[in-house]
Amino acid sequence: MQTIKLGVIGYGYWGPNIVRNFFAASNCEVKLVADPRPQRLDLLARNFPSIERTTRVDDVFSSPDIDAVVIATPVFTHYELAKKALLEGKHVLVEKPMTGSVAEAQDLINLAAQKGLTLMVDHTFLYTGAVQKMKELIDSQVIGAPRYFDSTRINLGLFQPDINVLWDLAPHDLSILTYLVTDKPCSINATGISHTGNNIENIAYMTVNYQSDFIAHFNCSWTSPVKVRSTLIGGDKKMIVYNDLEPSEKVRIYDTGYNMKTEEDRKHIMVDYRTGDVYIPKLSSQEALAGVANDFIQSILGQVEPLANARLGLQVVQILEASQESIRQNGKEIKLAHC
Repeated sequence: MQTIKLGVIGYGYWGPNIVRNFFAASNCEVKLVADPRPQRLDLLARNFPSIERTTRVDDVFSSPDIDAVVIATPVFTHYELAKKALLEGKHVLVEKPMTGSVAEAQDLINLAAQKGLTLMVDHTFLYTGAVQKMKELIDSQVIGAPRYFDSTRINLGLFQPDINVLWDLAPHDLSILTYLVTDKPCSINATGISHTGNNIENIAYMTVNYQSDFIAHFNCSWTSPVKVRSTLIGGDKKMIVYNDLEPSEKVRIYDTGYNMKTEEDRKHIMVDYRTGDVYIPKLSSQEALAGVANDFIQSILGQVEPLANARLGLQVVQILEASQESIRQNGKEIKLAHC
């Protein structure tokens, strides 16, 4: 079977994890890593002496030996780098969020389609055992019809210099929402505030509205004294609590719910509550990024669409772009294009 020769751009925070997982992947050879900082390449040389190194990003694009490129750089560089790679006929895996705007994301999708190339976004959480189990539970109607998605992703730091807290933290949970729920959102309301004087919001709240009675809410902050990574998914039968900070029991299914009744005069609402057992399912322990690497390689070899495909990446960027506009207009509801 063909071996995909890979170039990686960026060996900063996430780059070492990417290189490690692709180095271990089948049918893949990490051929070249580019980073303008010599000290980062020195670290690469100590860990992976067989991998070629360069401070020139263009070396990755011009190399005829490179079949595919992974881009692990700041968001504002994603579009330019991904476009160059696609124009050179190379498959692309780009860090989340896919681009800094909907127009850029759509342009990359169109270009990849014209070239017959794989374009994938590193929405790593889709490959976790927890999210895969929740997908199974929702698709098999274990929790019934989904009613709400409530996410909290807060911690102290890391303040980003180019994007606000929603663009930094919310893509994780937006990708999970988009993957788990088939309904398409129709509008966004968001509010946020900057305490740093640079107009980059460090605390923000976002509500994603649907035409159905489903609703999603996101709480993101860089200024929390505690780190929280939790999501509640309510169905009309059961409810899921997903706590990513739990070492093993990340997903719990609560056989808990309620039934609404109205009296004949319809003036009073009667609520019957139901509290049952709590079920903790067994989850896959495979490293999520290994799943990303394998999916990218296999999507190239088999010419099939990856799980974290560019269309899903586009939907995440659409919501983020609308949230930014809503914040700019003091929480005004922003309609999405398809509604």
